[in-house]
Amino acid sequence: MRAVGCTGGELAVLDVPAPRPGKGQVLLEVLRCGICGSDLHARHHCDELAGVMDEVGYHGFMRSEEQVVFGHEFCGAVGEYGPGCRGRVPTGAPVVALPLLRAGGEVHAIGLSASAPGAYAEQMLVQESLMMPVPNGLSPEMGALTEPMAVGLHAVARGEVKKRDVAIVIGCGPIGLAVICMLKARGVRTVVASDFAPGRRALASACGADVVVDPASESPYRAAGEGDHIRTAPELLELAVGTVEKVRRLPVPWHHVWRAIDALGIRPKAPVVFECVGVPGVIDEIVTHAPLLSRVVVVGVCMGADRIRPSMAINKEIDLRFVLGYGPLEFRDTLHMLAEGKVDAAPLLTGTVGLDGVEGAFGALGDPDAHAKILIDPASTARVTR
Repeated sequence: MRAVGCTGGELAVLDVPAPRPGKGQVLLEVLRCGICGSDLHARHHCDELAGVMDEVGYHGFMRSEEQVVFGHEFCGAVGEYGPGCRGRVPTGAPVVALPLLRAGGEVHAIGLSASAPGAYAEQMLVQESLMMPVPNGLSPEMGALTEPMAVGLHAVARGEVKKRDVAIVIGCGPIGLAVICMLKARGVRTVVASDFAPGRRALASACGADVVVDPASESPYRAAGEGDHIRTAPELLELAVGTVEKVRRLPVPWHHVWRAIDALGIRPKAPVVFECVGVPGVIDEIVTHAPLLSRVVVVGVCMGADRIRPSMAINKEIDLRFVLGYGPLEFRDTLHMLAEGKVDAAPLLTGTVGLDGVEGAFGALGDPDAHAKILIDPASTARVTR
């Protein structure tokens, strides 16, 4: 079969043996596969990523000298069941699956490991237990967006964003756009989106952002007009002293009132900021300029080391959280949100290529004004994005 392999940072269309499903596995005919920012990173930085994964105990991440078939955002049609499968989904039916595969007695990341080839190919293997039928006639294009949109859903959950909170999304690439879509799907009333690229700002508006700014000329932290966010240390100190003075005037011990306030969850208002850029220096920029008490959710993957000033984060009491992937239930819920029209991810799709067009698509994705998400259709002969 035909597949796109990556070795030493070079992409090439190859003829490789067709995969055979093992116990509990299903062979899929790939319908669509998204090109992910992780693929762009892994092409040239996989050894660095593999080193980090080694430190957390996973030794199967791809290395530059290995031949790896990328592709972990996919929708496929059931082709053949392996031994021990239940076979409940009919052959030919469209499905998606969490991108994890048992191989050699271990679980590997599909599309990011030589042990688990991905969907830049005509066929691939998935675990039946992680496979889900595509409901409601959802198109393969939308089905392939289940994986990146699930990252957005998980990020929103990690942010614990309430409907009345102000959410600020820094960076409007595919993951930033997914976060915006999921924030609006969850009913968050004020979503501010920030990106230097005009094309991505337009996509952010199409995904439902309420306020869109160019950070070169306007601060995203002031764009929502939220005057009740605390922006300086003196403001926070004044709030603390002023609150004590007020509750001490009440005819009950002040500390009982304070405990009641804590029990009710009453806190100074602060935004939830989503870092969706993944470039060194962005986290520190957010910590420096965001209002005090902000919750910062890091979704963008920064390659290599970065630096922040802990003293700044401490003095502003910034809550810093990091996001990896999603859970099985979030993946399932995302699929059904797409299929039921509860979230519209169509603005993310900006192009489609065949296997012969993958290398060109990698180059095209370097222009933030040209593309957000390019899909691969293995049956297509298209070499240029459309």
